[in-house]
Amino acid sequence: MRYAYGVTTALLLAGSALTLATGFPAGAQVAQNDSAAIEAVVPRAGAPASFADLTQLLQPAVVNISTRQRVKVQAQNPFAGTPFGDMFGGQGGGGGSQTREAQSLGSGFLISSDGYIVTNNHVITAEGQGEVESITVTMTDGTDYPAKLVGKDAASDLAVLKITGTKPFPFVKFGDSRHARVGDWVIAIGNPFGLGGTVTQGIISAVYRNTGTGSAYDRYLQTDASINRGNSGGPMFDMHGNVIGINNAIFSPTGGSVGIGFAIPADTAAPIVDKLIKGVAIERGYLGVRIQPLSDDLAASLGLAKKRGEFIQAVEPGQGAAKAGLQAGDVVLSVDGKDVTPEQSLSYIVANTAPGKHVAIVIIRNSQQMTLSALVGKRPSEEELAKQSFDPDQNGDEDFGPNSNGNAHHAGPSIQQALGVAVIPVTPQIARQLGVGEEVHGVVITEVDESSDAAAKGLQRGDIVLSANYKPITTSAELDAVVKQAKAENREAVLLRIQRRGQPPFYFPIRLH
Repeated sequence: MRYAYGVTTALLLAGSALTLATGFPAGAQVAQNDSAAIEAVVPRAGAPASFADLTQLLQPAVVNISTRQRVKVQAQNPFAGTPFGDMFGGQGGGGGSQTREAQSLGSGFLISSDGYIVTNNHVITAEGQGEVESITVTMTDGTDYPAKLVGKDAASDLAVLKITGTKPFPFVKFGDSRHARVGDWVIAIGNPFGLGGTVTQGIISAVYRNTGTGSAYDRYLQTDASINRGNSGGPMFDMHGNVIGINNAIFSPTGGSVGIGFAIPADTAAPIVDKLIKGVAIERGYLGVRIQPLSDDLAASLGLAKKRGEFIQAVEPGQGAAKAGLQAGDVVLSVDGKDVTPEQSLSYIVANTAPGKHVAIVIIRNSQQMTLSALVGKRPSEEELAKQSFDPDQNGDEDFGPNSNGNAHHAGPSIQQALGVAVIPVTPQIARQLGVGEEVHGVVITEVDESSDAAAKGLQRGDIVLSANYKPITTSAELDAVVKQAKAENREAVLLRIQRRGQPPFYFPIRLH
């Protein structure tokens, strides 16, 4: 999916109730957000006349995190391409690679008196091919401590550090983000742009916000409290002083705060933090499908009355979904009795299902509801998933179209007007030009109206239309017939399955003009 505004990594994240063992006498330490202390400064629900007393209690447990890294960079040789190119350490006139020192800044918070700290994984992860040499934690009083990495999890963007001191550390407790409501007051404490101990306040703007990234943990608390670069990994507190979120990202056209910040909910983060501290391996479920939210256009093209579930664009061979019989074009309504909704995505449900479990999957296929049984597999690592190339670069500029073949069939006027595309049948010659097998049948797009929804959705010259509303298409007349039928059924869109060079087939809902 594309965005006019980028989701910019900030410094955020959260957890839920955790009871952690410490190396100090039981009962000797009290959390900074102990309920009795908080009630003294916030006597009733809602915002106090001032946040000063609440901040004074909580701020000592929030820390600044900095890393020192060694990053490999390509050296620039000013004499490259000249007879002097091999001088000054150049390799064949090239620059070779060098390492430079880099730093990163973020936030975190102590969750136990013996020095366990929660932050974001991206705060303590090296850039590119870099290597983190040291991590330093700075307290509010300016004291620095070297930190040891206890564990990190890229999928949830969580990490746990450990520092050691001669006396107990101030700490805070996780709360239960499941009780958070839109409109609740919150405060965020962190170190934006390296400015230590910055406090901002706002409200919860949305609970369990899905930003459309498709990740297993795309499920955030949204707030209008100012969040900026450097806040990542810092806590979001409710008015009871509980950590209900970990500040993680912002939505911004410039990289600065525009009042849309995201925090990882405590109920998502807490179990992961607990496993990282205990050294327990984190295993997540995996089905092997590429999915897309059921947008208005998709729902219209499928003839569904409302948004329900998520749409399967592709199925990975050999994985649980394929073995269960799931197909591209299916709409998944529920998994293991849990409804698929924007607040509870398919990725989230499956990732939080134990590998090896058999689950019932309710789908809609060709307007018919059915139930399949699938065996949930183990989710690959983020590095392995990153190697799965879904969007290779388009290359080549094929010379085909209505004028390249005297027998070419022009698209009918209704297709031009309704879909905004012109098409001709795929011939063996065109198939070779497009880099697809001669067994591929369909119609190839020769022209796209720039003002059409097809252009807005990214359709382009050279795309092959394989089917329309699940019906195979080999001629413009067949495509025309599907368009006419859709209009007769008062559908506002038609679902096209598109084959593009070097990519798996992909479904596009195209609105009718």
